[in-house]
Amino acid sequence: MGEQASEYHRGEMEIQEQLATYDLFMGMTKWGSLALAALLLLFVVWFCTPGGFMAGLISAVVTAVIGFVLLRDKPEPAH
Repeated sequence: MGEQASEYHRGEMEIQEQLATYDLFMGMTKWGSLALAALLLLFVVWFCTPGGFMAGLISAVVTAVIGFVLLRDKPEPAH
């Protein structure tokens, strides 16, 4: 069998859409996981401990704030 003709040329394809989709997916995964963790913590503390709603809300807010600080985008170092 001979070689098949191909329109693909390595390194010549524009990948900006793929990069944007990847960045969006990673951002949604990161922030969605944080929101889900805070919401789950709220419900667990609210319904499964004698702490009640306020203890659950406080723990969820603290978790969300700490998560936001740790997960936010860091500035790129200048070279």
